[in-house]
Amino acid sequence: MAWNVFRFCTALRGLGSIMILLVLGVVGVTYYAVVITNYGPALYHGGLESLLALLILLFFHVLLVMLLWSYFSVVFTDPGSVPPSWRPTVDEESGDTIPLASSEFVNQVVGSQLSPVVVDPSNSRVRYCRKCNQLKPPRCHHCSVCGRCVLKMDHHCVWVVNCVGALNYKFFLLFLFYTFLETTLVTLALLPQFVAFFSDREIPGTPGTLATTFLAFVLNLAFALSVLGFLIMHISLVSANTTTIEAYEKKSSPKWRYDLGRRRNFEQVFGTDKGYWFLPAYSEDDLRRMPALQGLEYPSKPDLDGQEL
Repeated sequence: MAWNVFRFCTALRGLGSIMILLVLGVVGVTYYAVVITNYGPALYHGGLESLLALLILLFFHVLLVMLLWSYFSVVFTDPGSVPPSWRPTVDEESGDTIPLASSEFVNQVVGSQLSPVVVDPSNSRVRYCRKCNQLKPPRCHHCSVCGRCVLKMDHHCVWVVNCVGALNYKFFLLFLFYTFLETTLVTLALLPQFVAFFSDREIPGTPGTLATTFLAFVLNLAFALSVLGFLIMHISLVSANTTTIEAYEKKSSPKWRYDLGRRRNFEQVFGTDKGYWFLPAYSEDDLRRMPALQGLEYPSKPDLDGQEL
C-alpha cells in the first residue's frame, strides 16, 4: 500500500492555532524591532533622520495592515465546497453533459434526493469523488487534509490552516504579495543595524533589544527570499489560469482549455474592478457577473472543450 504523505498533514490540523500564533509571533518580534527599538525613537532625533523614520514607519504600518487583513481573510474564508444539489449542466438537445476535464470517472448511477445522474463510462469528462460520494465540478479536487472536495483547489497550506481554493485564492496571493513587500522593507530598514553587529563601533541598546533586532532581520530576510520564489510561481500559474495541482496534472497536455490570455486569466482570480485588485475582497458587480469567482463554472476555449487532462 502506498504511503499517504497527507496523513502527516492531517495531524497538523490540531496545531492550527499554534501556526497562527507563530505568524503573529514573527509579526510581534518584527514590530518590536522596527517600531519600538529603532525607528520609533528616531522620530525625535530631528532632521532627515526623523523624516526617514516617519516614511519607514508609515509604509511599515500600511503594509502590515494589508498583510494581516489578507492573512486572516485566507484563514477564515471557506475555499469553496461542492453544493449538495450541484449537477453537471446538461445539453437538452443532445443530452450530453458539459465536458469536465479529468481522468476520474465511475461506471455507476450516482443518486441524490433531488435527481439521479447516470455517469456514462464512455464519458471520462464527468467526475465523481469516491471519498465524498458526490459528483465533482470542473477543476475541483479532494483534499486529504480537510477530508472534502474543494472548488478549484490549489493546495492545503498549513500556514493559513486552510485549503487555498476558488473563494480565497486571491486573498492568498495578496498575502504573499504584502508579505514580500513588508519583509523586504524590514530587511532593508534593519540592514544598517545588522551590519553594525559586525563592526567595531559601539552599538546603542540593551542586549535584549540588540538580539531582537538581529532576530527580526534574519527572519524577515529568510521570509522575503522564500516568499519571493513562491510568489513568482503563483504569478506564472495565474497567467496561465491554472493551479498547482492542475499544473502537475496537465504536464502531458500541449494546450490548456482554460487559458484565455493573461488579462482574462488574471480577471478570473482578481475580478474586473481595478479598485479591488489589491484588496482581499470582491465588488458586488464582479461576484454577480463572474461565475468563475464562485468556483463552479469557468469559461474555456470552444475548440478545446473536449480536451482531457
